[in-house]
Amino acid sequence: MRIGLVSGDGLPVSGLLTVFRSVFELGRDLGLVESRVTADLGYSWRPDKPGFFPSGPPGEYTPPWLEVDDVLGTADPLDAAELLRIRDEVARHDALTPAEHASLTERIDAAEALYRRGFEDWLARHRFDWVFALNMTLSDGVSVTRALHGAAAAHYTSTPGGLLFWDHDLFRSYAVHDPVTGSRVYPTRPNRYTPVPQPDGCTEWAVISEPLAAETRTYPTSLVPHIVPNILPRVPVAPLEGCHHAFARRYELAAGRPIVLAPVRIFPVKGVDVALDFLAALKEEAVRGGRPVPYLLVFGSLSEDPPYAEQVLARTHRLGLQKDVRFLDGVPLASFADAAGEQLLDEVDLLRLAKATQGGVLFTPSVTDVETVGLGPGLAAAAGIPVAVTDYEVFHTIYGHSFGRTSVPLSGDDMRPAAAEFLDSLGGAQANHTASLEHNRALTASAFPERPWIELWQHLADRLGRSGSDQA
Repeated sequence: MRIGLVSGDGLPVSGLLTVFRSVFELGRDLGLVESRVTADLGYSWRPDKPGFFPSGPPGEYTPPWLEVDDVLGTADPLDAAELLRIRDEVARHDALTPAEHASLTERIDAAEALYRRGFEDWLARHRFDWVFALNMTLSDGVSVTRALHGAAAAHYTSTPGGLLFWDHDLFRSYAVHDPVTGSRVYPTRPNRYTPVPQPDGCTEWAVISEPLAAETRTYPTSLVPHIVPNILPRVPVAPLEGCHHAFARRYELAAGRPIVLAPVRIFPVKGVDVALDFLAALKEEAVRGGRPVPYLLVFGSLSEDPPYAEQVLARTHRLGLQKDVRFLDGVPLASFADAAGEQLLDEVDLLRLAKATQGGVLFTPSVTDVETVGLGPGLAAAAGIPVAVTDYEVFHTIYGHSFGRTSVPLSGDDMRPAAAEFLDSLGGAQANHTASLEHNRALTASAFPERPWIELWQHLADRLGRSGSDQA
């Protein structure tokens, strides 16, 4: 099958895309999909990601399996302020006057027409069997989502295949607030402006958890989504290679110090500020006990949310952590050496590096009601390394009550006891730590099974009347 991708994130790298990569690789290993994906990563309709709006980062690297092709082509993008006004008015739709509703409808229709032409051309040129629409039910770009629905309905009328809306977040459960106004970025449920997947013959729907599936049952649609948990990457058990050593030299990572990973975006709800506070406590405890001070490697891009990034950098300096933190400014979808010969590592290779240095993972969302899964603990378990986590609502739902971890208090509380506990767990030298890591691995294998995705891949192939051998 030929696969297209439309991502609602507006980012060149993200957890959403790394999970897609794992799912795509599974389909490829099954012999069901072609070896290359063509994608629009949402740059042109996400002005809230100013470092990448409207056409992505300069000199963007893409792995061999991914081709980026913006649906707008050479067309001028919409005005950033106008896109944000539409998003915000959709979120507060119930407070609009009749005149404001009329204006909003007219502006959405105009933007939809632009994207409808783009998607029609995109679908005709690439002739995808299935287009994966990642987090496109949310209202970041209602004009774009409406255009995608309409273009696909026309394109797939006489052509097998269609759209797979794959949602990791939905309206009620994704409680993100504007840092300036304090208002919700998304409405609490769909409204007249927010299309949701419908049983139209060319649309499939998938969500990553039962709680999200339960939320869809309150939506104005009879389409029932597939429940397909995320797939975690496979982390090889093997000695470090040249790329790992080159990366360590590039970032001046001294031998003998544990490497702790913060596999999150630099975005307020992800709690990088909390991670820095915890690192300061780790450093204090390590110095007190005469142990090596861990490094903290933060995955996210400093360009996604510049005001928050400035706060994070200022906090780093205030806490005296400049020599202990490395901001990776985006982790690629595959390890590679850039044009200058500098080595970058993907999350699998970073996990290998953390394990080899007796490190761990730090996952510290600063609010409890935004994460719908939270992959940090799962990544740690996949690599067989310890994890420290702040409490969030769905943690026990996803990982279970017996998942071994260090519980991190939010900033303002005394983090020293948790820091001492986490330091003791690094390396897993004690028998109880080793047993806990094995237990975590087993829990995670159960929480993130591949079987649902194997079945969904086969279902998509069956709808085309094809088998795995037909795809080879």
